[in-house]
Amino acid sequence: MTKLLLTFGTRPEAIKMAPLVKEFQKCSDRFETRICVTAQHRQMLDQVLDFFEITPDYDLNLMRPGQNLFQLTADIITGLKSVLEDFKPDYIFVHGDTSTSMASALASFYAGVKVCHIEAGLRTYNKQAPFPEEMNRQITGRLTDVHFAPTQAAKDNLLSEKVSGQIEVTGNTVIDALLFAVNKLKNYSNKEIETLKNTLDFSKRIILVTGHRRENFGDGFIHICEAILEIAADPEVEIVYPVHLNPHVQDPVNRLLKGKSNIQLINPLAYPTFVWLMNQACIILTDSGGIQEEAPSLGKPVLVMRETTERPEAVRAGTVKLVGTDKERIVSETKRLLNDKDYYSTMQKIHNPYGDGLAVQRIVEIMKNN
Repeated sequence: MTKLLLTFGTRPEAIKMAPLVKEFQKCSDRFETRICVTAQHRQMLDQVLDFFEITPDYDLNLMRPGQNLFQLTADIITGLKSVLEDFKPDYIFVHGDTSTSMASALASFYAGVKVCHIEAGLRTYNKQAPFPEEMNRQITGRLTDVHFAPTQAAKDNLLSEKVSGQIEVTGNTVIDALLFAVNKLKNYSNKEIETLKNTLDFSKRIILVTGHRRENFGDGFIHICEAILEIAADPEVEIVYPVHLNPHVQDPVNRLLKGKSNIQLINPLAYPTFVWLMNQACIILTDSGGIQEEAPSLGKPVLVMRETTERPEAVRAGTVKLVGTDKERIVSETKRLLNDKDYYSTMQKIHNPYGDGLAVQRIVEIMKNN
C-alpha cells in the first residue's frame, strides 16, 4: 500500500487539491491517503473543505494575526516534521506556489520523502512578480520528484531548467474542481448566493473584480480603483468587487470606491458563491492566477491586472488579456468588450488551454504505475 500525504494551506490550493483528494480516496485498495492542512488561510480554507466534504487528518492551524513570511515558513517546516514522523508517507503532494508548498517540499526533502508537485512549471522568471510565489515554485521545482505540469509550456520550462525527476503533462486540476462545483451548484444554495440574487441588478451587465497581489499594493491599487470608477460611469454596468481582507487592499478600495453608484463592495466569498458569481458576470477583471484558468471554461473574458503572468498559454490562446494596472488600458479594454460584440464573442468561445476536467484521473493513473 502506497502512503500519500496531501498538504495545503490556502483556499486556492484547497480548491485545486480537493478533486485529487476525492479521487485518491476512491482508490483505498492502492493508496492510504491522509490530508494535512497548515491553515495558512484559516477561514477561507475551511469554506472549501466544507464544500468538498473533506476532513483533514492533521491540522497545523498556523494562521496568526500579522504573520510574516519568516515565521510562517519556519512554523510550517517545524509543524510538518511531527506529521512526517507520525505517518511516514512514501510521497507528499504539494500544490503550486504558496509558502505552504515550498516549506512542505523542503521539510519532505529533509525527511527523505518524495515530493509530487501539482501545477508544476509555471514561471515568470521575475522573482519579484509575483512575490513570493515565483521563488516558492522555483524552489519547490528543485525539490520535486514527480512534476505534474498543467501544460506543455510548463513542462518545457522544467526541461529547460534541467530539473530532476519525472515530468508529466496532465492539465490543471482547477478545471476538475470547477466542473465539480458547477454541477453541484445546480442543486445547491447558501445565504451568500441568496443575498446576491436579491441585491444585484441583473438587468445590467455584471463586471466582477478581484485583486490581492502584493506587487499591486500602493499605486497599483489606486490606479485599479480609478479605472473602476471610470467604468462605473456607464449606467448599464454593475461592478461587484469582493474585497480581499488585506489592509493594503481594503484601504484604497474603501477610500476610493465605497458608496459609489453601481459599485458593490462585498466581503470575500465562499468558493461555491464565487463560482456562481463568475457564471453571472460578463467580464472579469482580476490579478488572480486561478481565475485566468477557471473563467475561460465558463466562457468569461478575463482582463488581467498584472504586468506579467505565469500563465502565458491563456494570453497566447486569447482567453485572457494582460492590461497591467494602467488605468487607461483597463478602461479601454473593458469598454471594448462591452461595446464590440464580435470581439467579445471571439474571446468568449476560445478553447481553454488549461484542461478538460480529467487531470486528477491522469495523476492517479500515473501514481498507480509509479
